[in-house]
Amino acid sequence: MKRYILAAVLTASLISCDKYLDETPNNALPAATAIRDAGTARAAINGAYSRVQSYYASGYPTLGTITTDNVIFNGTLSQYLQLDQNAVTPDNAITLDVYQSIYRAINTVNSIIAYVPAINDPNLGSTEKNTILGEAYFIRALGYFDLGRAWGGVQLQLTPTTTLDGLKGIKRSTLTQTYDQVLADLTKAEELLAEDATTRNRAQKSTARALRARVHLYRKEWAEAETYASQVIGNTKYALVKPYKTFFTSPFLSQESVFELSFSTNNRNSYWNLWYPSSLGGQYTLKPSATIVEKLNNPAIGGSRKALLAGTGNNVYGVLYNTSATSTDPSYVIRIAELYLIRAEARAQQNKLTEALADLNTVRSRADVAAATASTKEALLLAIEEENNVEFAFEAHRWFDLVRTGRTGAVLGLTNSQYWVFPFPYQDVLSDPDLEQNPGY
Repeated sequence: MKRYILAAVLTASLISCDKYLDETPNNALPAATAIRDAGTARAAINGAYSRVQSYYASGYPTLGTITTDNVIFNGTLSQYLQLDQNAVTPDNAITLDVYQSIYRAINTVNSIIAYVPAINDPNLGSTEKNTILGEAYFIRALGYFDLGRAWGGVQLQLTPTTTLDGLKGIKRSTLTQTYDQVLADLTKAEELLAEDATTRNRAQKSTARALRARVHLYRKEWAEAETYASQVIGNTKYALVKPYKTFFTSPFLSQESVFELSFSTNNRNSYWNLWYPSSLGGQYTLKPSATIVEKLNNPAIGGSRKALLAGTGNNVYGVLYNTSATSTDPSYVIRIAELYLIRAEARAQQNKLTEALADLNTVRSRADVAAATASTKEALLLAIEEENNVEFAFEAHRWFDLVRTGRTGAVLGLTNSQYWVFPFPYQDVLSDPDLEQNPGY
């Protein structure tokens, strides 16, 4: 695990055992001296958000989209083709980068959690210190949740990695244990974080509650998912915006966002490049499938969500990441629409069909789609699945939704559940005897 060691460590191990043992992991902070006062604590948490940006600004949304029926491969690089065909190898560059990037973020916040409590600086009051720690716990929870739903149970590293000895002897946890750790971190985050302010690009209490609702949904803990989703929906800070396209056009940080990652001209998000055609300066590697284009353009299904598309004929492209001129578009991590659909599904699973249908139709109404009329639990759950599909067509949802509901075989034809998780990177398995590869790889 902690793949930020990368090839340098592998190369060193082949050259000299002594040199291998003397190596220090990349991105490791030099003990407590790295975070020692208000300034370094603030810099550390900003750096942690930057590390989350590094995987949400490209790789992670790609894992959740091109692997499904919404997006097809339209480029030349084999790593994207493997994902599109659900034939991923352990040396796939995209899964490698995402895996390593998440552990980099986790290692950064592990240092914050370890060293910030001991800071004695009059410029770092208790409220700000708690906020920084709460943000760190939230980021670690998000990181392990994203690892768990993509790779299954993972190795849980909860202390800073400062030497190679810190990487030894950690076996993989089960997925249940991984999600247990996520919930423990979210509980701590909610305790420490401030009540919601105006910002939407830093973790707050509602951010922790929103992610907790999602985790409970994945664990099929329906009552808890409903409870936490309701807490966020009940916060008047959040609301579905209309028209639909408002949340991904100007202005950013709309009422729709529970948590998004902001970029600027000095910190750009180039993910649009994979979606836009070459005539607009893009690579056009990720292309909306004919199926999702038809659904989004159908007034009875997509409604105003057709705004996610541009172009005509065989040159239709996705514009969710829509500012090719400035590359400042955010990465959307949690939107209030998701909380309505989480609550709808949780309620349906508890046979609260009337309430579930109301939540579903709230999302449909915002998209100018007629109300659904599903009258059975089974029909309602399929309607919620389809609503998730079109509402989050190009966000990191579809693949993970199909996996968590066991519908990957029925929808995508991928019946071998061994391939419902991604392979651990080959070089990581090779360098760490405690990292057991997923079956089938």
